[in-house]
Amino acid sequence: MRSKFEERVARTLKKLKIPFNYESTKLKFTQPEKKRVYKPDFELPETGIFVECKGRLTADDRRKLEWVKAQHPDVCIVLLFQKADNAIRKGSKTTYGDWATKAGFDWSDWDDEGLKQEWIIKRENNNNS
Repeated sequence: MRSKFEERVARTLKKLKIPFNYESTKLKFTQPEKKRVYKPDFELPETGIFVECKGRLTADDRRKLEWVKAQHPDVCIVLLFQKADNAIRKGSKTTYGDWATKAGFDWSDWDDEGLKQEWIIKRENNNNS
């Protein structure tokens, strides 16, 4: 794992018995004038959801996520923020969560219990369809 936050998410997924693969999928995308590859942090194969953990959301991260989303509209990438109410930059009123909503991403905030209840409900709903 590349961060302690990702390790915490992995432990919680294991505890909840949610199967996952870590950085197992590569999604090709084109950054203007460059061909690149993006590896989402977690893949939840039972639901087809990819989870990207973000403790810090830089301008480069935001651009990359927008390019990947535009070039892979059928892929469900959910952003899991360590603290969704952080401002995207100093002095901005826009939070990570605000940005994600505006950019069209499903997102959740990490809480003391790990993954929020709505994630479990989403998983159960996907399994029932």
